[in-house]
Amino acid sequence: MPSTADRMLLPEHRTKIAELRSFLDRTPAAVEPALLRGSDGDSHSLPPEVYEALLVVVRTLADGKAVAVARVNTTLTTQEAADLLGVSRPTFVKILGDGGLPFTRPGRHRRVLLADVLAYKERRRSQRRQDLDDLTGLTEDSGLHGD
Repeated sequence: MPSTADRMLLPEHRTKIAELRSFLDRTPAAVEPALLRGSDGDSHSLPPEVYEALLVVVRTLADGKAVAVARVNTTLTTQEAADLLGVSRPTFVKILGDGGLPFTRPGRHRRVLLADVLAYKERRRSQRRQDLDDLTGLTEDSGLHGD
């Protein structure tokens, strides 16, 4: 049985990976879940998140890149969350204090859900994009945009 430890996958079987990518790219999103068939003929449907992970892995390997598979807790410390967002831990604690993210305090230390941190990251990315679009609109309206 393979180890469940973190793994680094390298694109070693490029031809087979390219064929699999081609198959996955031309296969429409299935209404029914994809199936995984074992060597004994037994098959199981793949949950959507496993299928999505398979797509990411195959496409990345087909591009000639390695894939790191790492376990991540669904509950994070403030340092882990800060690292994920690319901010300092004090900055992240301020975000929590300002009500930017829900957290629990099971003991002395705060904990946040990974899903909440990822949603916050996406909201922040969307807001930055909107702010940039607004700024571009302002410069165009004021005639400062050079054409």
